[in-house]
Amino acid sequence: MKQYNYEGALQQPVHSGFNFQSTTSDVIKGIDLSGKIAIVTGGNTGIGLETTKALATAGATVIVPARDTEKAYRNLEGIRNVEVAAMDLMDAASIDAFADQFLVTGRPINLLINNAGIMWVPLRRDSHGIESQLATNYLAQFRLTAKLWPAIAKAGGARIVNVSSQGHQFAPFDFGDPNFVHRDYDTLSAYGQSKTAVNLFTLHLDALAQSHGVRAYSLHPGSINGTELGREASLELFQKMGFCDAEGNVLPEVAAS
Repeated sequence: MKQYNYEGALQQPVHSGFNFQSTTSDVIKGIDLSGKIAIVTGGNTGIGLETTKALATAGATVIVPARDTEKAYRNLEGIRNVEVAAMDLMDAASIDAFADQFLVTGRPINLLINNAGIMWVPLRRDSHGIESQLATNYLAQFRLTAKLWPAIAKAGGARIVNVSSQGHQFAPFDFGDPNFVHRDYDTLSAYGQSKTAVNLFTLHLDALAQSHGVRAYSLHPGSINGTELGREASLELFQKMGFCDAEGNVLPEVAAS
């Protein structure tokens, strides 16, 4: 994977005072989110779960839509200020149903974190023929944000965070054949183009939303190990990406990133 920053032209440090050793507790310390409402997709596993814990600890009411609600209840047991709702990101009707059920409550959304995603899976398609990583990682994110927009705009100063990945460098968006109908399927390219789409969406969303007092951000969460994101990826694929050695041990530089 080629990495570059055009000699600092694209990214500059924000001098936040935090670094790779900082924890969620360090970042959230002193912040009071009482009375705020957050929605975190994928908020019951991996970094989504840690996000939910941090926001709930700071006083926010956190709504976690999940495909497997029983699993979500188990993983979130004991965490205060959390609500679980059903939603399947591969099913447009399910996304619409979740959004409609939330909108009828009349509550605003102060923070929407589009965290849920899949990575490095075999070729699958949704009911409309959309490749699964594109459908889940981008189109579902777009649809959910659009459906929830009235509640987001209502909050005044809301924030939308779309979890992306450094993997956007794997591939640009193929406008000619995004669903791998006329080209051989490559799971890394499919994942990469889905994250490229997330970044492009977020940039334009931020430009449009600012007039409503809403800001949108995409982020690379770092090399996250020990989550379920790569559960279908082979050891050979992780080795190819330079994430682990021949025995499957995570490389020190990856673990520290």
